[in-house]
Amino acid sequence: MEKIGGKYEITRKLGEGATSTVYLSYDPFAEREVAIKRIFPDVLKDRERGKQFRHMLINEASLAGKLIHPHIVQIYDAVVGEEESYIVMEYVPGGTLEQFCSHDTLLPIERVVEIIFKCTRALEYANRLGITHRDIKPANILLAQSGESGKLAGGDIKVSDFGACMQTGEGQTQTQVMGVGSPAYMSPQQVQEQTLNHQTDIYALGVVMYQLLTGRLPFHASSNYGMIYQICNIDPPAPSTFRQDIPPALDAVVARAMQKQLTDRYASWAEFSHDLAQAFRNQQLASQKQEVPDSEKFETLRSLSFFDEFSDVEIWEIVRFARWEDVAAGTCLMKDNEPGDHFCFVLEGELCVSKQGHTLGKLGRGEIIGEMAVLDRRHPYRVADVRAEIQTRIVIVPGTSLRHASEACRMHFYQSFLLVLAERLARTNTLLAQT
Repeated sequence: MEKIGGKYEITRKLGEGATSTVYLSYDPFAEREVAIKRIFPDVLKDRERGKQFRHMLINEASLAGKLIHPHIVQIYDAVVGEEESYIVMEYVPGGTLEQFCSHDTLLPIERVVEIIFKCTRALEYANRLGITHRDIKPANILLAQSGESGKLAGGDIKVSDFGACMQTGEGQTQTQVMGVGSPAYMSPQQVQEQTLNHQTDIYALGVVMYQLLTGRLPFHASSNYGMIYQICNIDPPAPSTFRQDIPPALDAVVARAMQKQLTDRYASWAEFSHDLAQAFRNQQLASQKQEVPDSEKFETLRSLSFFDEFSDVEIWEIVRFARWEDVAAGTCLMKDNEPGDHFCFVLEGELCVSKQGHTLGKLGRGEIIGEMAVLDRRHPYRVADVRAEIQTRIVIVPGTSLRHASEACRMHFYQSFLLVLAERLARTNTLLAQT
């Protein structure tokens, strides 16, 4: 049986990256499973970045036995040598949070808040020891148990990979190394290579929370320059733009964590934790009851011909940002000449469309109304009255959410809008020909 360091028995490979391979191994002396990150020898000899990689390896190795916290991956042992370099750490079997960062795999909101809360406590503990992580992202937050998303509601999390950390505690003289971290999660101070403190981790955790809530990053760019510009100058849409059941309190928490100026951002981990806990205490999350299961929403949209060309991922994206409503008979949904920035689909019931008291038509299941005010931003006004004839269930799509949807999702919406307009024009021509 192959061993690492002549001691740790390799069970199987867990994964491989650009600089190392991670193995599930067995420590016969401690009688426990461990994860071992074995560094590729050539990495440390690289002319351009070898010095930086060695620094990061020694950085992480120096934390062996120091970070003892229930929500931080423990480092048991480390060796940095010419022939072999590796780090032995706690084995966490549940995988990373990356698996819950897409529209179709999002965790329940209360679970996201729980995860972020535990991260704040872990990172506050590290900060008290003078440690700033500097590379907080979903890939560096592990789940303590494996299983399907529904079975992870009570599972713990572990913050991992402190290789890029900055240590400023007692007896530490280490300075920060530039150019480490993941650009999408970097604070404005980090991308501008300014002096950093724990608030750069607060910003990064705000980005992680945004992504776990919405299934998307707050900023998208085709280049690092474009990403840096947005991080420093652009305010992202609120998370509720993409997921209608997110309460305002959580929009506010994410916004404050991601403030560009340090004076506007959370000053301490305790403040961040307090606001997350307050969301529970005020029962703002509990009041957001999901009357229609997401699975039912998905199947309903998938059954409508309007969405024939949409992928499953795009349907899940719409499930998150659309709003389901039941309206009573006689309810006025849209009024002629009033501004509007949403459109809706009929799922059950019937809507009556009229102009100056004259009925123009009736709309039933699968039909869409109100899209013209959203499409024509020069004249965003309704062109008719729309009223529910009977008890009716509708799906409302905010224009803001559509404009910030993924490129593929928007493209398919516009394609389907064209088909709807073509069908309406054909019906109008037929009616004119008959008169």
